[in-house]
Amino acid sequence: MSGKAGWVLMALLGGASSTMKAWTEPTVPGAEDIAAALSDPRRPAEQVKLDATRRPASVIPFAGVRSGDHIADFMPGNAYFTRILSDVVGPTGRVYAYIPAEQIANCAASEIAGAQAVGRDPGYANVTVLTGTLADFRMPEQLDLIWTAQNYHDLHDSFLGPADVTRLNKAFFNALRPGGVFLVIDHVADKGSGLRDTETLHRIDPAVLQREIEAAGFVLEAQSDVLRNPNDDHTRSVFDSSIRGVTDQVVFRFRRPR
Repeated sequence: MSGKAGWVLMALLGGASSTMKAWTEPTVPGAEDIAAALSDPRRPAEQVKLDATRRPASVIPFAGVRSGDHIADFMPGNAYFTRILSDVVGPTGRVYAYIPAEQIANCAASEIAGAQAVGRDPGYANVTVLTGTLADFRMPEQLDLIWTAQNYHDLHDSFLGPADVTRLNKAFFNALRPGGVFLVIDHVADKGSGLRDTETLHRIDPAVLQREIEAAGFVLEAQSDVLRNPNDDHTRSVFDSSIRGVTDQVVFRFRRPR
């Protein structure tokens, strides 16, 4: 019986009676814990510079990440969040960095080099890099949280198939324990635009994103406006130098019902 099951049975040898010991609730990281993760000297300087716009000190508490959590960072790219989450969940936690086989086959190696490097780094012993096709997405265990940032819209794009989004969202649902969280950050497209801009502007209508994920059984529990930008008119590609890094983004926290 694992510690995460809630109880640990301690059988005392020599004929003594057995006792039951309550499992301790995982610690909620405080501001100082997240600050320590952000100041980790192993973080590449170019990633540290992104903190001002990606706002991890706000987004991670919103997601409800706890010390000891087991998490999947789906499509981790250069491991910006993978590195931070590794520190926050600590040595008793686990981060699975999942790189789709379709991304490996169709994208520049530089786009995923960071995640692969973290997986080979003994200093990140709690990070495991996994790969597989999107159709066969699965985890070695049920997770506390699945995290994906700025790439849900890509599931509708040609370089990923496009993916069978209905099937994949159900796989995400099944990979989480009851009560687990699916945290999605993505670039906003115009209201009513649907999937029109996923391939060209790399944006998605939040209403479509929400509808697709809720169809798998998730419940939208909360939305954060910490990454919203009213000065983004949604007409430019997220790679346009005039808006890159400061696009209007939604942060959705979905939960698998208990």
